[in-house]
Amino acid sequence: MASILVIAHRGASGERPEHTIESYRLAIAEGADYIEPDLVMTRDGVLIARHENEISGTTDVAQHAEFAARRRTQTIDGETMTGWFTEDFTLAEIKTLRARERLPELRPQNCVFDGQFLIPTFDEIMQLAVESNRGRGGAARIGVYPETKHPAHFTGIGLPLEQAVLDTLRRHGYDAAGSPVFIQSFDPRNLRELRGQTKLPLIQLLEHELGDLAEIAKYADGVGIAKALATPSGVRAAHAVNLKVHVWTFRAENEFLPDDLKIGAAPAAHGDLDGEIRRFLDRGIDGMFVDFPAVGVRVRDAYRVAHVSTAPTA
Repeated sequence: MASILVIAHRGASGERPEHTIESYRLAIAEGADYIEPDLVMTRDGVLIARHENEISGTTDVAQHAEFAARRRTQTIDGETMTGWFTEDFTLAEIKTLRARERLPELRPQNCVFDGQFLIPTFDEIMQLAVESNRGRGGAARIGVYPETKHPAHFTGIGLPLEQAVLDTLRRHGYDAAGSPVFIQSFDPRNLRELRGQTKLPLIQLLEHELGDLAEIAKYADGVGIAKALATPSGVRAAHAVNLKVHVWTFRAENEFLPDDLKIGAAPAAHGDLDGEIRRFLDRGIDGMFVDFPAVGVRVRDAYRVAHVSTAPTA
């Protein structure tokens, strides 16, 4: 059967604060095929990994009195946000901040790491991947799966993301055909622009509807879809136009699981994530974004063995 990718969502974000070198390093150790950084830009044009360019929930910026005056409100992609934004900071200033757990009520065990980890650049993440590859023998290289966050916003303020992403991949030898890279975005205009600049695989992110999959297939190689869209018919429809189907996001906490897979009543308690992943593997998905990469690897590998052993022979 075809390989099913385990994509470490923001690293091993169920076990370490997301988008930190420590989170990505743990994901690699747990056997993830790809690590997934969300990319935003600093004022001086450096790509860094944060879930959003608004960083009050993922860093200790609010505790830095020297940056208090930079708190502001702006509208990004139609949503009004108040906080501190990466484009208002130089990289040197970003490096004075430390990461915090984004979901402290659901992941209190991760809060013990608050204040310990730096905010990584995309270059530093790529360096980690390259260094990890040296110790893998004949195993496949670690894949990287960057997302361009709010590309229209950053272009509008003179900090376009696209070329910076491609340049970073090239510096680290991840730009050639066959490199283990997917570039993802919610913005089809961003992906269409990238299609004219690179032959690397592109992924259209979708949350609310599948839309015109045949049109998406003209510029993208796959879709990254919310679990609600990954119905058996939805997966078949994407495959019918030769689009890969990567599904997000698989998390162990009851808060994120369907009722029949919850264990106990506490939202932060871990339910039957194995069971949820198996349901989607049965639908024929090509990859999964998972906060607990070790679980994804274990379930994927067991599923593959079971289906190989039961496959009919000629």
